[in-house]
Order: sequence, then structure tokens, then C-alpha cells
Amino acid sequence: MSVTVLTPSLDHLVIIAPDLASGVAWCEATLGVTPGPGGEHPLMGTHNRLLRIDSAAFPGAYLEIIALNPQAKPQRVDPLRRWFDMDDAALMQDIARHGPRLCHWVARVPELASHVQSWAMQGLDVGQVLQAQRPTPQGLLQWQISVRDDGARLMDGCLPTLIQWGEVHPSSSMPDSGLALSGFTLQHPQAPALRQALEGLQGINVQAGPVRMQALLQTPRGPVLLSSEA
Repeated sequence: MSVTVLTPSLDHLVIIAPDLASGVAWCEATLGVTPGPGGEHPLMGTHNRLLRIDSAAFPGAYLEIIALNPQAKPQRVDPLRRWFDMDDAALMQDIARHGPRLCHWVARVPELASHVQSWAMQGLDVGQVLQAQRPTPQGLLQWQISVRDDGARLMDGCLPTLIQWGEVHPSSSMPDSGLALSGFTLQHPQAPALRQALEGLQGINVQAGPVRMQALLQTPRGPVLLSSEA
């Protein structure tokens, strides 16, 4: 499957787990499927497992289960922090206590640097554009991604991290999982600002209210609603 992106789109959902083994167990218990292989991120000292969840509404979308890699020392060192708030002690302690959950999402864009600049003009500092890569059986996977020096997710994780892929998109080599993302809802007290930032992204429902992310997946077991609430 080829993924061509001319407009901003939901790229993937981020499930943070205490460790990959518990992330896999959560996926099997919650979605009824085993996630496929992922890889390691030397820059951040993290590793992941991946699962294709694309649909007509969200082409190329996938689910990422990510955890700190206890066998790796990140190349990104103090005072710089890892992506997705994964150096935030309170967040990681909460995940250790309650288990894996939806914490963030990533949007792919055709021109990352210009999108980051556009958001900066709206008062949204998503950080620097970093070059990242990891080896795969199909070759080297390369991408550019926006990461703040403090690693923070803006708007409590509702504002996405931005990504621009190289020639290869990871979902291109993922087998069909039997899952499909049919809806994605963001709820935040700053809904108007969030809605403005996400203008042009298809299929994203933004509502005012207490912070919440919800993803509706169609699975072999029927509909499953993933939530950012513990």
C-alpha cells in the first residue's frame, strides 16, 4: 500500500506502555489482535510495536505502542527530553499504575518546516524539526518530526506531534490487522484554538470540555473505544 500525502492527515495514534510486553498484552486483551513488529529509536531510547488501522476516513493510519527501552541509552541527553512526555515522571508513574493507554497522536504533513512555522505564528511552539531513522527489514525508515526541547505534548496531548516521512511510509509494509479507525474525537477547554490549528485535517472531531482523546476502532470483536482517560 502506498501512502501519498498532499494535505495534513492523522498519521498514527500513540499508546504509551510501561514496557513493550505489557503493551502487547494490552493490545491482545483490548483489540483481540497481536501487534506487528516495530523497531528501536536510538535518538530517544524508545522502542515500539505497530498495528495497521487505516480506513477510508484515515488512509495509512496505524497504531503505535511505545515504551522506554531499558536496554538502550538515548542519544538525546539532558537537558533535552524525549518525545511524547516520556521523561515526565508523573505521566510515566500513572501509566505504570494504570497500564497502557492512548496518550497522544501524530499528524503527517507534506512540508513540516512550513507547518511548524505556521503554528508558531499561532503561538504554538511544537519545537525543533529533528531527523530520525530506524532500520527495518525493508530498509532504512527515515522521517522528520517536531519535538520540543522539553519533550512536552501541547494542549495535554490533543495537539499532535507533526511528522514528514521520507520515501517510505511504515504502514506500506504492514499486513491487514482486521482493525479500522472509524472516528477520532478531541475534547479540550481550548477547543477554538485547537480547531484552528487542525484546520484542513479530515475526520478530526474537536469539542469543548474537559481534556479527552477518544479513538473508535472497528475490530473483530466489534467497536472498541480507546480513551486517554485512565
